[in-house]
Amino acid sequence: MTSPETSKTSKTKVAIIGSGNIGTDLMIKILRLSDTLEVGAMVGIDPSSDGLARAARLKVPTTHEGVDGLIAMEHFDDIEIVFDATSAKAHIANAHKLGPYGKKLIDLTPAAIGPFVVPPVNLDDQLDAGVGNVNMVTCGGQATIPMVAAVSAVTDVHYAEIVASIASKSAGPGTRANIDEFTETTSHAIESVGGAARGKAIIILNPAEPPLIMRDTVLCLTGDVDEDAVRASVKEMAERVAQYVPGYHLKQEVQFAPVAEDEPVHTLVPDGAGPVTTRISVFLEVEGAAHYLPAYAGNLDIMTSAALRVAESFAEAQR
Repeated sequence: MTSPETSKTSKTKVAIIGSGNIGTDLMIKILRLSDTLEVGAMVGIDPSSDGLARAARLKVPTTHEGVDGLIAMEHFDDIEIVFDATSAKAHIANAHKLGPYGKKLIDLTPAAIGPFVVPPVNLDDQLDAGVGNVNMVTCGGQATIPMVAAVSAVTDVHYAEIVASIASKSAGPGTRANIDEFTETTSHAIESVGGAARGKAIIILNPAEPPLIMRDTVLCLTGDVDEDAVRASVKEMAERVAQYVPGYHLKQEVQFAPVAEDEPVHTLVPDGAGPVTTRISVFLEVEGAAHYLPAYAGNLDIMTSAALRVAESFAEAQR
């Protein structure tokens, strides 16, 4: 941990693009929790947004002129890491503008310009690769891909399907605009990061009142498995995620069920897959830390917590 005497001079300066729910929660997390990072700018396009107003009250430099305003800031050269918490479409334009300046970009949208990173699964690989733009997948991906990877560490996963159920109240305009990108990006990451031969993602915006906290279901189709080994792998992975997302936990024990020979699972698994004999189900719950939004917004909490973990790791690796 950085000592109080040196923290102010040794912290890595970061900028946050997007003054909505995710960007504001991330700003507050960094201010409250990080001994490594300093918020050098909060960037938005709506001068009346609550995020920019809060940043100003917290003495964080702000601009409502988007990325152009960020680049024009006099201390822009001091910023090393830029978080993008806007939308998939906006990130493409933002990354293009920021490209010539050599900043490390952490993308919290489903744009997926850069490689996916899920901290407990492949963060070390991205640190070693020195990639300039990394993608945080989606909230559902951050919650469920570690579980797919945990099963994949024990046995081949021929098919993995995740269902992320979040409170409708926690889904802002950016989330709603990115629903299609959510399913596509998460599905790809289930395969490329989680290790499944084929992946599928579904998101549900639950309108229940009072709002329910984030719940996720992970279904994996495999061959014969060592059930104890799978349970141990899933439990260990859940503990690793909970290190930076305290509200993350297994809802119940991992469930195993046989797949009957006449079940049409061939429509789900890719050609050449081995025999499918076992259905594995993992049930998760993610309660938010309520740094900015209520505790039911665990979907935001896991994204911002994962992004913070990645940024701090990058900052420490550069020292």
